[in-house]
Amino acid sequence: MAQKETYIKSWLKDFWGIATHELRQIFSDGGVLLIFIVAGLVYPLLYNVIYLNGVLNDTPIAIVDEADCAQSRRYTRELDATREVEVAYRCVNMDEARRLMQERKVNGIVLYPRDFGEKLARMETATLSVYCDMSSFLYYKNALMAANHVMLHEIGQIQIERYAAAGFTGAEAAALVQPIPYEENNPYNNAFSYSIFLISAILLLIIQQTMFYGMSLLAGTMRERNRSFASLPDTLEGHGIGRVILGRGAAYWTVYLAISLYIAFIVPAIFGLPQRGNYWDILLLLLFFITDCVFFSMTWSTFITRRETVFVLFLFMSPICLFLTGTSWPVTAFPKFWKLFSYIFPTTFGCQAYINMSTAGGDLLAARSQLFALTLQTVIYYFLASVMVFIENRVMKHREEIEQRRDALAARIGIDRTEDARIIAGE
Repeated sequence: MAQKETYIKSWLKDFWGIATHELRQIFSDGGVLLIFIVAGLVYPLLYNVIYLNGVLNDTPIAIVDEADCAQSRRYTRELDATREVEVAYRCVNMDEARRLMQERKVNGIVLYPRDFGEKLARMETATLSVYCDMSSFLYYKNALMAANHVMLHEIGQIQIERYAAAGFTGAEAAALVQPIPYEENNPYNNAFSYSIFLISAILLLIIQQTMFYGMSLLAGTMRERNRSFASLPDTLEGHGIGRVILGRGAAYWTVYLAISLYIAFIVPAIFGLPQRGNYWDILLLLLFFITDCVFFSMTWSTFITRRETVFVLFLFMSPICLFLTGTSWPVTAFPKFWKLFSYIFPTTFGCQAYINMSTAGGDLLAARSQLFALTLQTVIYYFLASVMVFIENRVMKHREEIEQRRDALAARIGIDRTEDARIIAGE
């Protein structure tokens, strides 16, 4: 019994010492503080300011009507009546419309080819072209959404006209075109706001990415100095790996609990983002997500050997992680490889759960599959992090033994290795 109490006290003492040492390392490294504090606090504000106008109305477009028919003129009137675009110019040719876009007077062009009306009269498929200014996704979204909405309405009108020409009455033709009447309703994003469906995912992505980059930056710095987090004292051999992983993780978990509360609750309140979920449900989700991110970052930071590697990964991985959350492209349309690859990242499940709960107003049951996946990831990454520390510790001890044998052999034959190294270095 006494031995058990001694072991528990020793474990807690080591755990506390490792956690406080890690906190000192974090707050003594300017680069890590820049990523954790500045990036963690400023990035959520920056993204919301950039996409503050998540809904853009009356985007100016130019019309190039080479067909000059009744159908093209009706299509143009309906385009102008949409909320998304405004027909600002009617151009004679594409050169004039292209010049207007270069001068930033319009952000989109709609072109009706010469055979537009003729093909519709012959009951053939007619096409039109939409050109968008891609300097902002909002311009592209508005022009494409307006064109698609009007196109769907026009298809119904054309079908009714053709049925009427075949002898059906107006009511019969309408019933054939739409046998089951329906009403389109988007309860969580009526205005198709770009910020609502994207910013929610970006907020949790910032938590994962800044934690990983900050932890990797610290790990790379220590390895450049021939030190490592995997260096275990002899008193922590074997079973000591667990307290090293948990002690280090507790330091990052504590820092990021405060940052995550700010990102998940304060930032949405500042910018009026929807917060329909229960506070305690979302807080529980954050606890699962932060824990998963800690062990995820600890596992993959093992492969970081140089400090500057982090900045290359930042540019490369962030867009991929955002895409794999499924907010900009449906997960069901992912190729099998990318679907499996997405399971590596906590944000794949964390962002989906956060959107389901905060934006859509769901509860824990609505996010139970994502919570289960986060829990499974946490367990897997904990064991992977432990294995990585164990392997690195063994490799480092093996290198130390080799260096000691080299020093002993050099001393035996009268060679000063330190002096030889200085001569080779030119000192």
